[in-house]
Amino acid sequence: MVRNNSTPCPAASHLDAAPASLGQVLMDWGDITPAQLREALAIQSSSTCRLMLGEVIVQQGWINSERLLQAVATARGLTFIDDLATACDPGARALVPPDLRDRHTVIPVRLDGGELIVATAQPEDFFVLEDLTKASGFRVRFVVATADSIRAELAGGIEEPAPSRANEQAEEIFAEVDEAQFTVAENEAADLAAEDTTGTSGPVVKLVNFIIAGAVADGASDIHIEPDDAALRIRYRIDGVLSVKTNVPWRMHAAISSRVKIMARLDISERRVPQDGEIAIKVNGKPIDLRVSTLPGKFGEKIVMRVIDTGYAKLGLEKLGFRQAMLERFRAVIDEPHGVVLVTGPTGSGKSTTLYSVLQQFDTTELNLSTVEDPVESNLVGVHQAQVNVKAGLTFAGALRALLRQDPDIIMVGEIRDSETAQVAVQAALTGHMVFSTLHTNDAPSAVTRLQNLGVEPFLVAAALRGVLAQRLVRRICKHCKTEYEPDAAERAAMGEFGAQAERLWKGAGCRACHERGLSGRLGLYELLAPDADVLEAISARTEPTALKRLLRDKGFETLWVDGLRKVIEGLTTIEEVHGACRH
Repeated sequence: MVRNNSTPCPAASHLDAAPASLGQVLMDWGDITPAQLREALAIQSSSTCRLMLGEVIVQQGWINSERLLQAVATARGLTFIDDLATACDPGARALVPPDLRDRHTVIPVRLDGGELIVATAQPEDFFVLEDLTKASGFRVRFVVATADSIRAELAGGIEEPAPSRANEQAEEIFAEVDEAQFTVAENEAADLAAEDTTGTSGPVVKLVNFIIAGAVADGASDIHIEPDDAALRIRYRIDGVLSVKTNVPWRMHAAISSRVKIMARLDISERRVPQDGEIAIKVNGKPIDLRVSTLPGKFGEKIVMRVIDTGYAKLGLEKLGFRQAMLERFRAVIDEPHGVVLVTGPTGSGKSTTLYSVLQQFDTTELNLSTVEDPVESNLVGVHQAQVNVKAGLTFAGALRALLRQDPDIIMVGEIRDSETAQVAVQAALTGHMVFSTLHTNDAPSAVTRLQNLGVEPFLVAAALRGVLAQRLVRRICKHCKTEYEPDAAERAAMGEFGAQAERLWKGAGCRACHERGLSGRLGLYELLAPDADVLEAISARTEPTALKRLLRDKGFETLWVDGLRKVIEGLTTIEEVHGACRH
């Protein structure tokens, strides 16, 4: 609750009000008498360590520290907040780095008319005010709260902007903007020095920063900036699902587009052809890479930014959602001395994250690890990473051939896209190297057919292949609002043989932490083809795909659907999520 210190606390106005005497405020409230105030002043004047008047009054036991802060707030014309959990907008938190919040024991409360409201227990500390102003880029106004309540909110608060506040925060920024600012000269250089002349200074910089910081805080994988005939729509892809974050006046499109292009070092005067670029930034001290793509359209350029959290790509295998039995089998596959191991699935299914996690398992001091990627998504210590450059003539196949002359032990190829890359990868495996790569197939057995379609002879596929991991991503049930329920007959029927085990299931009721979706975060569904002698013989004999799948099923091969239902039974995700991921 926000308290403006009404009766028995006289109403507080704002920081510019004439400050009152702390002692007078406490006497007006009836907390101390004139005699006690004189006694406190005498103790203060005789103190060798120059205690503050409020400290003396608290030490005498006449009031507690919270009451003192209420009085200080009133004396200074500030607002006192005694319920930060209700008052704080989590979206404002991203505007101040975590180390600064912790060091000064402050917490951003909200944006208000272009000012950042920050709760503190030390409202007279000018240096804190200065630090916060520099870090956030906003004019800072203090409100007062107890240090204990601030620490509690810092420890237990959710680092995610609340959707209900996103539009309001954006509108507060829009209100600062003069429409005349949003004109972009056609001949300006794509140069950081051009910022002030492209209409991207001030509110536009704040707005773009707000959009990016909000996406990072929300855990978004992509930012979509989409113009139509009336407005500029900002959407985030969170846990694989797009949702509208805010709508921006269309007149701001040119300036926002120019600001993003400047950050990505693109040509701001070129709006007729697609452009691609990169932005490397830090958000709250965390390094983030943005892959920027622009595409001309009827109402202007659409901009999509892929958000790459360089730390997320370095998760260990045990954090990806493998069941223990599957994880042990997969570890056995990647520990083979040579061969090809493939990770398959559609775009956005987490294949690159899995491969990065695999590479983390190896000792880079004893082994030579090299990758060929397009693009390099995360820096791996001790691993040589090459990026494909088609314009310069460096293709996957060409880079892979070059790597084979670099004495490699383990090679990761970002994707096998063509016949030449497939042939070189298989030959590398047959000559004693371990090769990891990805394919776009719907399931693990289809990878065999895909390699054959790319021109690799079946007997070579059988000789080189060590394993295929197919995967999908599904959303987790939110741990904050997870509730148990009894499944109905239709749900039991949908689960087939697992229906008998489904005596109870779980779902998310929806809460602030998950934006009322009931789902938050993602985990993988997996199926692993680790071919034995019979399966390798079938591959070598060019067995039809349906017959190969029948053979695998007879051998107990578990599909993505089965792995998903096991995770439904375990209360990790829902039937709807598994069905949506596996319907193809």
